[in-house]
Amino acid sequence: MSTAEPAGAAVTGPARPAAEATTATTALYRVVAVVVIGSLMSVLDMTIVNVALRHLAESFDAPLATIQWTVTAYTLALAAVIPAAAWAMGRIGAKRTYLTALTVFTLGSVLAACAWDAGSLIAFRALQGLGGGLLMPVGMALVMRIADRARLGRAMGLLGLPIMVGPIAGPLLGGWLVDSASWRWIFLVNLPVGALALTLAVRLLPGDAPDARTAGVPRLDVPGLLMFSPGLALLLYGLARGGERGDFTAPGALLPTLAGAVLAAAFVRRALTVRAPLLDLRLLGDRTFAAGIATLALFTCGYFGSMLLGPLYWQQERGVSATGVGLLGAPVGLAVGVAMQIAARRIDRVSPRRLIPAGIAVGALGMALVALQSGVSGVPMWRVVVPAMVMGVGAGTVLMPTMTTATRDLPADRVAAASTALGINSQLGASVGTAVLSVVLGSAGMEPARFRITYAIAAALLALAILPALRLPDARRG
Repeated sequence: MSTAEPAGAAVTGPARPAAEATTATTALYRVVAVVVIGSLMSVLDMTIVNVALRHLAESFDAPLATIQWTVTAYTLALAAVIPAAAWAMGRIGAKRTYLTALTVFTLGSVLAACAWDAGSLIAFRALQGLGGGLLMPVGMALVMRIADRARLGRAMGLLGLPIMVGPIAGPLLGGWLVDSASWRWIFLVNLPVGALALTLAVRLLPGDAPDARTAGVPRLDVPGLLMFSPGLALLLYGLARGGERGDFTAPGALLPTLAGAVLAAAFVRRALTVRAPLLDLRLLGDRTFAAGIATLALFTCGYFGSMLLGPLYWQQERGVSATGVGLLGAPVGLAVGVAMQIAARRIDRVSPRRLIPAGIAVGALGMALVALQSGVSGVPMWRVVVPAMVMGVGAGTVLMPTMTTATRDLPADRVAAASTALGINSQLGASVGTAVLSVVLGSAGMEPARFRITYAIAAALLALAILPALRLPDARRG
């Protein structure tokens, strides 16, 4: 005699796992969508300002060496706040931390649009950076909480979309806004995007379980934070001022450099001795992680630092409009994004020691060719854009695969600290590279060869990244 299953009885067999998997996937991609929108704002602001640097210098009657701090202050603030992400999530919850970061970033954008001089703009850009610096680590934590190992790789690939879209959309949007409206709109455009991100975050992000907000709250290393952030800012400022003046012994350069060096050294000592440091430098004892972070430090210094060169070259040397600069930069951003998506999938099947150094070599070659072409008078535009695309292919092959390789074989309880260190490392590389290359460019005055020299230095920084990359594992461990 057959028996019918009672109405309302639990579903058994393959139907339940399939339904649960579908629900989990839907929840994951909702979180990913929110995080991608928030991260896109942060990445856009790292590229959208570059095309407006000349306009900002003219509007505020300030030298380029001063205006470039609108970029450096933003990336420094990003790096400075990242270590507080874990503490903030433990104190008020990941969702509330993310909402706070979105609010601070959007507020900073509005204030930047209202800036009245170079100093106020730099300060408001730093405020933007404090919000933007929390978006990526907190967003990644939200995704990693909800994604299982089978879906984590694909989710992380989607989180890389802002890095693909930002370098394309940022210069295009920034150029159009500067030419058709005002530089203030490159910041005001964040207002509707921020409002959308906040609305979606409130509705779609999962709330934190009560025990997640009350138990195991990490202790914030306040002394370490007070050494780390001011130390880096002072050190970078002093070196930049010394480079601008060609005299590192002048009081305006020497004093902040020494103060920054002392604070940095004190921070390193504390990080190696206290139980819960702001940044776990003991991770450098892992050979793969150490090689990965050294590779990224050098590569991001040359790659992200060079991002201010293209807009200035096209505008100052070739007389291209800001919109035209965006159009010329779009193919490069597309090359980066496509290469990144391909490489992020290939790194699970090929040797990191082969793939990543090859990407570095391609990137350095492309940058070197850009250096050669930028020094030729009247060279056709495509002869500069194509090598820049080659450089972009190399960058896309290096960035995400190196981060993946550096962290995927670490113990689970050290992944969060490793992600924090990698995030800080990348932002510092961008800050140092931007400051160094802008000083080199500015110290050459209006010499015809100044862009060739500066691009050549950027190419050398990329090439140096091969040395630590050769210490990456030949195959995935385990």
